[in-house]
Amino acid sequence: MGASYELYLIRHAIAEARGDAWPDDTKRPLSEDGIDRMKKEARGLARLNVSVDVILTSPLVRTKQTAELVAAALDSRPPIVNIDSLAPGGSYAAFVADLEKHARKHSIALVGHEPGIGELAARLVGSRHPFEFKKGAVCRIDLDEIPPSGPGHLRWMLTPKILRSIKR
Repeated sequence: MGASYELYLIRHAIAEARGDAWPDDTKRPLSEDGIDRMKKEARGLARLNVSVDVILTSPLVRTKQTAELVAAALDSRPPIVNIDSLAPGGSYAAFVADLEKHARKHSIALVGHEPGIGELAARLVGSRHPFEFKKGAVCRIDLDEIPPSGPGHLRWMLTPKILRSIKR
């Protein structure tokens, strides 16, 4: 029997460097290189026939931009919903509460930041060791139910380089 839910955890793409140009880190956007790479990575997801019903994203600019690039590449053209629990410092309990609001969806993408997205992935599969997500990396974790009552199943984790290399 297949899982009831597919979660696609995505770390935002390469952003502009921290510094004087972006005193408010929440407004720091993706770099041109980050946008170009994420477009290719999102096309890789589409070539894997990934389809999502909704994309939940941190409200920070760089994650929203990443979510928009992923949504544009997928045939399903999923809606994007900002949730504060995916922002840096968000709690697992708040995340589960946000996820429960979308429990009627069966394929959900989550766009966040490190170290939070790696810690979330580990927690969802029952590991005490955070996953390392490079910028633009994606992993799929299947859950039997929302809220999760036990560990989910890691189906795959792809680096940005692998995603960019996927051809039809």
